[in-house]
Amino acid sequence: MSPDMSADPRRIWIVDDDRAVRFVLATALREAGYAVDGFENARDALDALHARGAPSLLFTDVRMPGDDGLQLLEKLKAAAPQLPVIVMSAYTDIASTAGAFRGGAYEFLSKPFDLDAAVALAGRAMPDAVPAVTTKPTMPGAFGQAELIGDTPAMRALFRSIGRLAQAPLSVLVTGETGTGKELVARALHRESPRAHRPFVALNTAAIPSELLESELFGHEAGAFTGAQKRHVGRFEQADGGTLFLDEIGDMPLPLQTRLLRVLAEGEFFRVGGRELIRVDVRVIAATHQALERLVSDGRFRADLLHRLDVVRLHLPSLRERRDDVPALAERFLAAAARKLGAPAKRFAKPALDRLRKHDWPGNVRELENLCWRLAALAPGDTIGTAELDAAFLHSAPAAAQGEDWETALGRWAREHLAAGDAHLHATARERFDQVLLDAALEHTGGHRGEAAQRLGLGRNTVTRKLGPGRKRH
Repeated sequence: MSPDMSADPRRIWIVDDDRAVRFVLATALREAGYAVDGFENARDALDALHARGAPSLLFTDVRMPGDDGLQLLEKLKAAAPQLPVIVMSAYTDIASTAGAFRGGAYEFLSKPFDLDAAVALAGRAMPDAVPAVTTKPTMPGAFGQAELIGDTPAMRALFRSIGRLAQAPLSVLVTGETGTGKELVARALHRESPRAHRPFVALNTAAIPSELLESELFGHEAGAFTGAQKRHVGRFEQADGGTLFLDEIGDMPLPLQTRLLRVLAEGEFFRVGGRELIRVDVRVIAATHQALERLVSDGRFRADLLHRLDVVRLHLPSLRERRDDVPALAERFLAAAARKLGAPAKRFAKPALDRLRKHDWPGNVRELENLCWRLAALAPGDTIGTAELDAAFLHSAPAAAQGEDWETALGRWAREHLAAGDAHLHATARERFDQVLLDAALEHTGGHRGEAAQRLGLGRNTVTRKLGPGRKRH
């Protein structure tokens, strides 16, 4: 048997099938004074573990031939529970990060990584003493299906945070603009947590009338108020043992904030009209697009409730802050929409993807998904170009939904097309401007061109010429 390498408290192993990664990381670690061994697969590393004993620290890739990094992590923790393991991957998704932290990883390192940061991380992870080998087994986790998509640095950081926080029984406040996917974050935290086998219950507090919200949250007894003919179990009881997601928490009325604070502090409440004290074990995840600190200063939100909810805060970036994720999201939404509609598969042409990337997306991911549904249903061909996009954007009117005036929207449209290198914008804008006005006027007049021309202050011949011969005359 080879000498026990674990006698060296600064020995590091790197397990990665990519020789280049092993080389550059090992070189950086050796320059920092560490002794480093490299392995191209999990089997070789496990053989070395049994022959030599455990190192002081181990880096492992996730995707490798044979056992992957998460399987290796499971076996390492069974043999050496105290061994710190840093999991590396170019694929930073929730399933990988949560699986790594659930399996006992010290940290998740996204590729490509900064070598200085990796060396500093190794220094933080290095234990004072080398663990002895044991045969205590650990149970592998169940890997969930990731629903959030993104490969930009902001999303990678979010995935790592979700993977780590899923295991902690802490309240989480998810912030971000409307349409960014805050409920998906909450579902991922639940799915990757020890509560995954229990219910996930969601409630949008802004969507329930204030007079009914108390009953929705805490339930009511029969006869508690007019129309309460039988007992109603509220969302807190439904979520017992699991997770309750409260969306748009900033819109909750102040009296209910007081009741919510007691439940969070004591884990107990009374149903409306009830005398039985109900005890529940619920993890609360709240979300808002509002600045709760400003609501507190305005007297519209309780400061003590904010502190109770805001144990950990996760911010979900807007889509314009992660434009490089747009093509992957668009392709996924378009394919999913086509499948559900039973429509032929469609794809985006490269200029269309470039246009999507440059769009500001005031409605965020929700706006992009809705656009893809329209394109899947209405685009005539199997390839979607910029013309089809322009038509879809024209009918979506996201600016109006966000309260944006038409001049601002026109300016945004011009900047996007100029950035895309498009020419003849004036002629295109004039044509589309005329078309929108004429369509609106014809819709208002029931298709009568003469009346439409009069309402617009144009001659009938001008309207006829602009519309062309394809429209029916009235």
